[in-house]
Amino acid sequence: MKPAMRRSYFDDAAPSHDLQRRSLRGGAVSMVAQGVNVVVQVTSTIILARILIPEDFGLVAMVSAVVGFASIFVDLGTRDAVAQRGSVDEGEVSALFWITCGVGLALTVITVLFAPLLARFYDEPRLGLIAIALSVTFALPALYFQQQALMRRAMLFRTLALIDVGANFAATVVAIVLAYQGYGYWALVWKLVLTALFTCFGVWIACGWWPKRPKFSAGVKELLGFGLNIAGFTITDYIAKSADRVALGYTTGPRDLGYYQNAFLVYDNALNISSVSLHNVATTTLSKLRGDVGALQRAWSTALSSLIYFAAPAFAILAVVGQDFVALLLGSNWAAAGTILSVLALRGPAHVVERTLGWLHVAAGRPERWRRWGVVNCAVTMVALFCGLPFGALGVAVAYTGFMYLMFVPAIAYAGWPLGIGVSEAVKTVGPQVVTALGSAGVGFLVGHTMLAEASPLARLLLLGILCGGVYLATMTLVFRMTKPLIVAASLVRRRVSRVT
Repeated sequence: MKPAMRRSYFDDAAPSHDLQRRSLRGGAVSMVAQGVNVVVQVTSTIILARILIPEDFGLVAMVSAVVGFASIFVDLGTRDAVAQRGSVDEGEVSALFWITCGVGLALTVITVLFAPLLARFYDEPRLGLIAIALSVTFALPALYFQQQALMRRAMLFRTLALIDVGANFAATVVAIVLAYQGYGYWALVWKLVLTALFTCFGVWIACGWWPKRPKFSAGVKELLGFGLNIAGFTITDYIAKSADRVALGYTTGPRDLGYYQNAFLVYDNALNISSVSLHNVATTTLSKLRGDVGALQRAWSTALSSLIYFAAPAFAILAVVGQDFVALLLGSNWAAAGTILSVLALRGPAHVVERTLGWLHVAAGRPERWRRWGVVNCAVTMVALFCGLPFGALGVAVAYTGFMYLMFVPAIAYAGWPLGIGVSEAVKTVGPQVVTALGSAGVGFLVGHTMLAEASPLARLLLLGILCGGVYLATMTLVFRMTKPLIVAASLVRRRVSRVT
């Protein structure tokens, strides 16, 4: 590793004069990369859905929902801990590397041993071998998590994005080839395994940092304590996000779960573009402003307001055209997934806001509050699941959507309390965008079921997309006078074009 690179990884994380510019660029790069990943993911889903059957997707989803729980424990939340820390020692990061490697290996062994029990739980013998194969995805990420954290700390978001996109694309190509060769659900299994493997290679080559002799100091204990609080939230959050797959797989079987899984896959990818992709950039940037609460509040408000400005109408459009979108891309056999997608997409405007609560918890240095909120969120999600489960996959989607609108403002207000951000600030920051997006969706549903009811799916998709987007932009510009996000986006585009030319 070059000396300059070593310094950038382990220097004190003080705000630099160009922090805002680097943060905007990092955020834009992360969103574009996630967008490319979604294109790859959706394209692969289109191709694989026409080769495989819903049961194949359901089988892998049944295992992923249970086995994936163990993946939460691999990094113990230390990636966020390292990325947000003001100063970090190379020996301490080395200690975290060896600890996470040990945890990843242990989880791999445990999963192999318990694979037969999983198959017995679902009464599906094929699940045992799938679980054994997916156990590798615990050991592989443990080999590169700390390198990822150091690259985040140095704000090397472009490099991380390229690795993420490249690994996903290469694994997707292999999965499609395997599906054409008749490997069935194993094509989906190998896609997950190879994505982790290719990411591991990419991070190690790009990072250039090799772990040294571990230094088990008080700093390591502090980092683990910070990380374990984050892991506590991640555990409860994973339970909340996976319980629907487990419950539906147990009660309805792999076929119906396959419909739900692919609908959720499209929705989750859209969510990843809008909020998850920005988590690393936002937490790193806001943590550097911890010493200036006023600047932190302004940066948070600008970032979240701009994010929701673009994300909310995207989900509104997806809700309106969801059924036509699935019918055109996946075929008539997946019609049930289209209805589920439309309902889930209505959840999106509120869900994007709720997913950003980690920005404030990490920036405030209060991960224990994030863990506590995770318990509350998990309990509420379980209530929603039990309310919707008697009505099948569609009932679960409806219940999840309704409960999200009860929770998203309290989630941000609780996260922001140590930083002086409350309910009024949250509503002021995101309220106009969310309300306007839902209103534009209402207009789209009305027109779609009346004036365009007899139109072709493609024509209806295009016309309703333009209509919803136009209603949203007109309302935000003329009624709420909100144009700053458009100005910021235009500025980023101009800078990019000027650099290319």
